[in-house]
Amino acid sequence: MPEGPEIRRAADRIERQVGCRVIDDAWFAFPELAAQADSLVGVEVTAVDTRGKAMLIRFANQKVLYSHNQLYGVWKLHRVDQPPVTNRALRVRLETEGRVASLYSASDISLWESSELEKHPFLARLGPDLLSQQVTPEKVLARLTMRQFYRRSLGALLLDQGLVAGLGNYLRSEVLFFAQLHPKQRPADLSDVQQMQLAALIVEITRQAYRLAGVTNAPAWIEQAIAAGESRRQWRFAVFDRAGLSCHRCGDIIERTMVGSRRLYWCPACQPDV
Repeated sequence: MPEGPEIRRAADRIERQVGCRVIDDAWFAFPELAAQADSLVGVEVTAVDTRGKAMLIRFANQKVLYSHNQLYGVWKLHRVDQPPVTNRALRVRLETEGRVASLYSASDISLWESSELEKHPFLARLGPDLLSQQVTPEKVLARLTMRQFYRRSLGALLLDQGLVAGLGNYLRSEVLFFAQLHPKQRPADLSDVQQMQLAALIVEITRQAYRLAGVTNAPAWIEQAIAAGESRRQWRFAVFDRAGLSCHRCGDIIERTMVGSRRLYWCPACQPDV
């Protein structure tokens, strides 16, 4: 499933397609939304934001189109006279100036007033978004030390979108590796320096993955991995998806485990179970 960086990059593409343009036609598959389609016609798209894995298309009349792709949803961008060839079910279609943004297969879609958006049951549970909001390492540090997060294992905590929105499974492994922390450790177990480093890496690695289309590895290690014949699926990461391969930092063998029913990759030497 795409993580925060991938959803934010998709939002950027949608914004380039329909942003700052007036909607000429809107179509929704679901009857409760179809009745509201006319409220978007003639209205400008002002922004396309994300909150974690949710997409928020904002309109000048203060309407906000919320969508969550879940496992199967996908946005396709195309010209009005060149619809995509697909067997997927069309759910949303926004047309402007001959450009179209079409959402297929998603089921979690709703239209909100901007002033009411934070009451959405999914959004209300989220922490600040690492890519669409001004989140500093200091803000992440403050959240790590909050009572509800402070004594939870990092392996579970870094998947909790209530901490910060946008972290996902590959980012969890990468952040813990670069911070040299074991997934069983808790914020409460860390020194002040370790806590600050962890907070900074949560922000830095997530934003690097956004800038570099999912690449979280260090440049020197990428060169090393490519020279060793690793595929992009492996060299783009420092540890994720590299079980059985050598750690770039120490040369030990990367291992895979399951934490929170999700794959987690780690280096036993760099991330000891202290």
